[in-house]
Amino acid sequence: MKKIAEALRNWLGLDYQTAYVRDYFYTSNMRAATYMSVVYIALELWVTLRMLRTIFLNGRQSELLARTEHYLANYAVLFSAAVLMLLYALRFFKRSPRLRLIALLPGVLCTLTAFFEVWILFLRSGARSDSRTRINDTVLLAASLLLILLSGLLLIRRKDVRKHSIAMIWVFAVIGINFGMYLSSSAYERGEQVFAFLTMIMFVLCLLTWRPVIGISVLTLSYILFFGELNHKVAFNNAAGLPGVSESTTINGFTLWISMVMICIANYRKVRAQALKDEHLEKVNAHLSEISVRDELTGIHNMFYFRTEAEKLLNYVTTDRDSVVYLFLDIENFRSYNEKYGFQEGSALLTKIAGIIEKAFRGSLVSRFSDDHFVVLTREDGCTESVAAVSEEIRKAQREVQLSLKCGAYKPSDGETDPSLACDRARFACNSIKKHFRRTFRYYDKSLEDRFQLKAYIVNHIDAAIEHGDIKVYYQPVVSTADGCICGLEALARWEDPTYGLLPPGTFIEILEEYRQIYKLDRCIIEQVCRDYREAADSGEPFAPVSLNFSRLDFELCDIVGDLTQLVRKYSVPPEYLDIEITESALSDQQEFLPDALRSLRRNGYKIWLDDFGSGYSSLNVLKDYHFDVLKIDMNFLSGFGSNEKTMPILSNIILLTKELHMISLTEGVETKEQFAFLRSIGCDRAQGYLFSRPVPLKELRAEIRTGRISVSPEFMPGKS
Repeated sequence: MKKIAEALRNWLGLDYQTAYVRDYFYTSNMRAATYMSVVYIALELWVTLRMLRTIFLNGRQSELLARTEHYLANYAVLFSAAVLMLLYALRFFKRSPRLRLIALLPGVLCTLTAFFEVWILFLRSGARSDSRTRINDTVLLAASLLLILLSGLLLIRRKDVRKHSIAMIWVFAVIGINFGMYLSSSAYERGEQVFAFLTMIMFVLCLLTWRPVIGISVLTLSYILFFGELNHKVAFNNAAGLPGVSESTTINGFTLWISMVMICIANYRKVRAQALKDEHLEKVNAHLSEISVRDELTGIHNMFYFRTEAEKLLNYVTTDRDSVVYLFLDIENFRSYNEKYGFQEGSALLTKIAGIIEKAFRGSLVSRFSDDHFVVLTREDGCTESVAAVSEEIRKAQREVQLSLKCGAYKPSDGETDPSLACDRARFACNSIKKHFRRTFRYYDKSLEDRFQLKAYIVNHIDAAIEHGDIKVYYQPVVSTADGCICGLEALARWEDPTYGLLPPGTFIEILEEYRQIYKLDRCIIEQVCRDYREAADSGEPFAPVSLNFSRLDFELCDIVGDLTQLVRKYSVPPEYLDIEITESALSDQQEFLPDALRSLRRNGYKIWLDDFGSGYSSLNVLKDYHFDVLKIDMNFLSGFGSNEKTMPILSNIILLTKELHMISLTEGVETKEQFAFLRSIGCDRAQGYLFSRPVPLKELRAEIRTGRISVSPEFMPGKS
């Protein structure tokens, strides 16, 4: 029953309409009324002129004028309504607003008509007794007065004429239907057709869009009044022996009533469907427009908006470029907050922080850069105080996890308008003070400029360096504690640049990881190692197994396992001559796809090493969840050797743990004979460090082997591989 009632409401147009749909109907009706009024004006001018021509060209002017005066009144009111409707429509569409002075014309015509109708109804002797004529005169009088009022309202300067326009449409419709009823009624008396009534009904109810309940009501009332008037005339005429309303005329009228009801309903539903469709599209476009400039999570502006507006701002003539500064804000330790409280709580805090930053830098350009990073373009005066205020609010908002704010600042130089470059430099300044507890704010200065230029150089020249052979492999020996002979090598990357000279790995590896290009370097190193093995094997040189360092990003940015397999086949390298080093942090960060990759490597015969054991927080969990062949103990454990009494028992227990887990133990950072002797005494299997050799090119390593300073394990001598 509820569904039936809802369907009936929709069918009758009683359903709820949004403001957009109401405006759509209103605009549609104003457009239709424009066309209707133009047609009416042209038609009424033609009919009126034709009638006046008949009157004045015929010799019996007074007689003809008396017979047509009521027609002229109808034409005058309908013409006035059409002119006024056109003016309201033009006013709505904001076209030619000065034309509203033309409203004086219908005002004057309606004033004359009103006086005429008052005279006809109340003052003229021998007033007509025809009820239809008196009804028509009454309607004309009321319509004239309403049109005079609407003419006056149009002359008043008002921005919103919507209510008056709606009233004008109703008056226009009533006048049109009354005009059709009066003319058709008179024509029917003369034995003519009722085309005027049907034409006006179709104009009003088919061109304009009404709610079906309103359209049906107007249509039904008009038909009842009109056919009631015809039946009244039939009863009057039958006394004189004239034919009345035939059954066919009644049936045709009813058929037309049904047809126009259907048209009215169909027109409404069609316009409503289009309105809903357009409304949906506008909402979608508005949403797309909003998200194109707004950050979806925090609601503040995004970087697209920031870059666009910042560039405009700096290009304004009125902008004092010397007073502006870019700020890069980083919420330090936010990742730990997410891990402890979950991403939902983290997102809520991030949204709150975004609001805090916007409030602190009110009137400035604020955007979310990425993750927990924000950028601000503001005035330099007072920016440090605003940063301090934000930092204090963040401190108040934190819970058990300690959060801190780091800020980098960059002042653009003369003529510089690139927001992306400015944000990068402010970010670089911010990153330079990360993990410095006491520093929270730093300007981008000359020292950072040099580092930034080097960073840009590395990112832009890594491809050329690989192509030109500037990336070299240096090998650092791994020795057995049993005999002190080389039992393995670690491949380390060095960049011999023609501009900057030899770049240490700490300079370029972090930068390549930050810009997600580290996989290029690692693939280059793999190929050089495979090539070195092939050359050694072909020339009879000794060559020990080499461990390769894989970045966690290698597994994300490329098919590193597939690349390794391809190169191994290309150079015919036995899998036992290549070992894979994975850092502890990589396993904790990329658990979703690394296990499959490690299993694939193991199936292909490669040994897996856990690098930098003890440098993170989840080492024991990693040992529990993964299987490793070699445990590489971080060099920091030996940094306190001889001065820290805890070093020896910790190392002893780690070595014992590796034996329990059936792993080979390797300690890096060995620099003294005492350290090496201690490692041998506690059962550590392998050692690596400057005591044996620094990382050197393969050529130098072979020279040291030839001099006898360092020996290669017999199993890796020529003829044993």
